[in-house]
Amino acid sequence: MRQSPATLALGSALLALGLVVTAAPAAAADAPAPSIDPGQLDAMQRDLGLTRVGAVELVEAERQALRTGKELRAALGEDFGGAVFDAGARRLAVGVTDAAAADTVRAAGAEARVVTHGEGALDRAVDRLNGTVGDGYPGVTGWYPDLGRDALVVTVREGRTADAEQAVAAAGIDPGMVVVEASDATPRTFADIVGGDPYFINDARRCSIGFGVRGGFVTAGHCGNVGDTAASSVPAFLADSTGTFEGSMFPGKDMAFVGDTVDWRPTSRVRYHAQRVAGSQEAAVNSSVCRSGSTTGYRCGTVQARNVTVRYVEGTVYGLTQTTVCAERGDSGGPFITGDQAQGVLSGGTGNCNVGGISYFQPVNEILDTWNLQLVTG
Repeated sequence: MRQSPATLALGSALLALGLVVTAAPAAAADAPAPSIDPGQLDAMQRDLGLTRVGAVELVEAERQALRTGKELRAALGEDFGGAVFDAGARRLAVGVTDAAAADTVRAAGAEARVVTHGEGALDRAVDRLNGTVGDGYPGVTGWYPDLGRDALVVTVREGRTADAEQAVAAAGIDPGMVVVEASDATPRTFADIVGGDPYFINDARRCSIGFGVRGGFVTAGHCGNVGDTAASSVPAFLADSTGTFEGSMFPGKDMAFVGDTVDWRPTSRVRYHAQRVAGSQEAAVNSSVCRSGSTTGYRCGTVQARNVTVRYVEGTVYGLTQTTVCAERGDSGGPFITGDQAQGVLSGGTGNCNVGGISYFQPVNEILDTWNLQLVTG
């Protein structure tokens, strides 16, 4: 859909922690660093073009950037304009809407950048478009805040720039903060209507399990409706394990919860990923992220943007995260993970794993909050 910028933004949904500006206690400093899954390193080398050493260095830098970003979000309050991780320099840069806040950023060891709009203003612009566009302006395929460029990006089909301009005007958004990008790729969901593992909906469609939660698992909403049957094989009445879609949202959001499971014990494991899930802390934008799916296996890429609005043929979905990880039909609903932290479940995208493409995931924390679910960790 677009070339990935050299630096991109830290997601807007990171939970703020208390200010930490002093050195960590000696005991914490001496604690061993969390291990890195060898399978993750292999996939990062293949998909990101890294050496083994480079992959390890990237993971370690991302972990530090995540901690620093959280501390500064809490410390800066309304002056926090978003944070970007430069994968090449292995360094975090934090935007501030007030130049006087730059010293706080530097004291935390990050680069300070004064921005005009910042995260809050860009997210409000996204909300205006979400509430204005509806089914109109058919040339527009989506929009999202790009904190790396301090801009609202509106994506359109080739030759349909006027649709974007009209939508922006109708929403009352300053065109000076908008960048319009054209592409001939059309976003689509990745559900499948053929047999295969790992789970089937009503003996017909195939999708991928997302993450285990108490009482079942989470997946994509476009995979099934409330009341649909999920089974580990077909036909369902002969399957070893079955469940029922107890919650599903699509379009608008793309999330579902499969519960009432029989002989389907939720675990903290992700297929092809040796590390168990330990939590759901949101990773920095431009961090590496890996995905597991029943069609294309284990694939890695980078997070490009958060709070992305995508206009599928089936309807518009809000609040997705955009990545460079490829995906194909049948991968829908599968998990995205960074290190041992759950990120989200596959919604859709463009392209495939032969030529590459863009994928979108539904953030997992929103799924957990919507149905008051508890992620299984280990």
